[in-house]
Amino acid sequence: MSRTIQVGIIGFGLSGRYFHAPFLTVNPHFKIVKVVERHRNEAEAFDPTIQTVRSHEDLLADPDIDLVIVSSPNDTHFSYAKAALEAGKHVLIEKPFANTSAQARELLELARQKGLVAIPYQNRRYDADFLTIQQLLREDQLGDIVEYECRYDRFRPEVAASWKEQDAEGGGNLFNLGSHLIDQAVALFGLPEAVSGDVRVIRKGGVLDDYFDVRLFYPDKRVILKSSMLTIDSSLRYIIHGTKGSFIKHGLDIQEETQRKNILPSTPDWGAEPESQYGTLTTPEGRFTFPSQPGNYHHFYDNLYQAIVGEKPQEVTPEQAIAVIRIIELANESSQTQKVLEF
Repeated sequence: MSRTIQVGIIGFGLSGRYFHAPFLTVNPHFKIVKVVERHRNEAEAFDPTIQTVRSHEDLLADPDIDLVIVSSPNDTHFSYAKAALEAGKHVLIEKPFANTSAQARELLELARQKGLVAIPYQNRRYDADFLTIQQLLREDQLGDIVEYECRYDRFRPEVAASWKEQDAEGGGNLFNLGSHLIDQAVALFGLPEAVSGDVRVIRKGGVLDDYFDVRLFYPDKRVILKSSMLTIDSSLRYIIHGTKGSFIKHGLDIQEETQRKNILPSTPDWGAEPESQYGTLTTPEGRFTFPSQPGNYHHFYDNLYQAIVGEKPQEVTPEQAIAVIRIIELANESSQTQKVLEF
């Protein structure tokens, strides 16, 4: 039976304003009722029906709220999510799900005991490029994958004064962008046998890691995940080689860029990439442009609703949520010890 999930959001910065709020607004299964903002009223400006509260305690005290979205700085994810679960709320947590695998296990065990959903926000599973790669694998266009490389680069030569680049408790590029790349790899290929990492600070004045090269070892393939904040040409996203073909993809999914223009995701052709961003499929028969699947973050929220009401299991599984954090831990340890570590 259809119901409306009453939503409270902790934090209304980039993620709350441009990722969560637009999709929840156009989804009939959700209603944003309260948002925690310490000093501003950005949520009310977005939607005057939203009530602003100044603390997470005020939010969690509302018995009508079903789902709490933790969209605050990383050092608060664990404490806010734990408090929400203890208050009987489902939780959607911005990546990283937690700052340690022990914290991740504690949250998921608490959710299990209370019969609640606890899930990380892994929207990049529904990027155009990743959906297209899944299509290629379903159709066996590449054969058996032998090497998979994914990059998420930026050119930001100046170190920002943001907590993401200054706060050691959950900051750094491996936690920020690495969470996405690792999750995609685990979603495609499962858990690796071993992990190696090269995690560094490459910018002058850098405090936290801004470069990583993480390798996941599988019996039949290697997975290479890379990111740098000093890459001027940052368009390359995927290089995948298989026994039947290779696929190369440039360009970042357009959904975030579109959302920043204050365009609601109910517009026609949402997430459809321009042909200039289509990938290239090369096989023994030749080289072909391969059309991209439209990006579709709607599916994440649809699945979240289905998991909350018990219709379907959550697609980002608890095992995968823990694995992402554990791989980050192992990559950091590998970088320090210069050893390949068993998963």
